Amino acid sequence: MSQMDIEQARFNMIEQQVRTWEVLDQRVLDVMGNIPREDFVPEKYRSLAFADINVPLGHEQVMMAPKVEGRLLQALAIKPGDSVLEVGTGNGYLTACLARLGNHVTSIEIFPEFSATAGTTLTEQGIHNVTLQQGDAASGIDSGTRYDVIAVTASVPVNREQFHGSLAIGGRLFLILGKPPIMEAVLVTRVDEEGWTRESLFETALPPLVNADESQRFVL
Repeated sequence: MSQMDIEQARFNMIEQQVRTWEVLDQRVLDVMGNIPREDFVPEKYRSLAFADINVPLGHEQVMMAPKVEGRLLQALAIKPGDSVLEVGTGNGYLTACLARLGNHVTSIEIFPEFSATAGTTLTEQGIHNVTLQQGDAASGIDSGTRYDVIAVTASVPVNREQFHGSLAIGGRLFLILGKPPIMEAVLVTRVDEEGWTRESLFETALPPLVNADESQRFVL
């Protein structure tokens, strides 16, 4: 595929998939349009970089479809000064988008090869405001740090509120809840020390977060 074809495919992805799925935040559209998604996709699936599908990554994990990534980024309303926690680095594309929108991203990945590959690509793209950590965060984290934004990039079969306490006041958490065939994407906002609101966003389906039901709390 020539560079002209790649740019046309990227344009079509934004205009025909992301924007038509009610993603209208220009900052989000610009970030998704400027970061080379194709460089993050596994080589054998490079031709699917801009397709409206979940791209396989290995270990039964996937890269979200572009429209779902767009809705996630828009819902989290990330500000330039925000601290971000990502649970599930995957191939690093969403990590890159989060980093461009916010101040700093801490991204936790259970599979070390995913983290290593994502780190290499992020460095090649000049994205340095990211800290990659390897570990199992499916039961939440116990670092004492609170984040303005938390994005969980795989589904959680049961909402045990394991990430709620890591939100700063006013912080936003994106989750996909439930089991196949239909799951619910939700936005949780922390309104005070003991209060959270929950907004239903859309229906989708993603593989579950590894160990989401039985893993131990991850200590940073």
